[in-house]
Amino acid sequence: MSGHSKWANIKHKKGKMDAIRGKVTTKIGRELTVAARLGGADPTGNMRLKLALQKAKENNIPKDNIQRAIQKGLGSLDGSNYEELVYEGYGPAGVAVMVEVMTDNRNRTAADVRHLFSKYGGNLGESGCVSWMFNKKGLFVVEKETGVDEEELMMLSLEAGADDFKVEENEFEITIAPTLFYQLQEILEKNNIKVSVAEVTMIPETTMALTGDDATKMMKLMDALEDHDDVQEVYANFDIPEDLM
Repeated sequence: MSGHSKWANIKHKKGKMDAIRGKVTTKIGRELTVAARLGGADPTGNMRLKLALQKAKENNIPKDNIQRAIQKGLGSLDGSNYEELVYEGYGPAGVAVMVEVMTDNRNRTAADVRHLFSKYGGNLGESGCVSWMFNKKGLFVVEKETGVDEEELMMLSLEAGADDFKVEENEFEITIAPTLFYQLQEILEKNNIKVSVAEVTMIPETTMALTGDDATKMMKLMDALEDHDDVQEVYANFDIPEDLM
């Protein structure tokens, strides 16, 4: 199992707690605003908005909040003019880390992100220093406990154009080109296959095994970055044993 999918699963399990804190609602609202601003209010042909609406649905965001965020993006309501930035750096033991943010104050956010990297044994790097280690992909995770037939799932995935199909200890992991994401999602839904993760994300080409203090610091860095109000997504290429997660 790659470090990324482990983290994706942890984020999925943390979802309810995060939603209580309101951070997920705020972050998804920003994504809806920016997606509507860049591509309009019709999710048809605006994949970014479609993904944001899917996240909103998965996290039970109220319809009024969704509409308000979209209206902000269209300029119908007053709202912050968010700027999208990507910070790159290294975590403990040289783990590659990418941090996507939306902010109305880039100086404040840059200082905060730099501080968090330093606090947990990493350092902020130059633009482009680690992004070459990641590929943008659609990611689906199906738990084995759902009872899905491995061969059937593999055939459906390959027919949809999947790039890779991995059999892990407790789950199946499917990656696919972002342009084919909804094609596979529709096929899985039609066949009543329940997924635990369905997202377009950044997949690392290789992962770095971490243990001991490095693993502990890496987990704290991921938590601290994701807990920051301006951070939308964090990607890293670590791999940590299940008992330390």
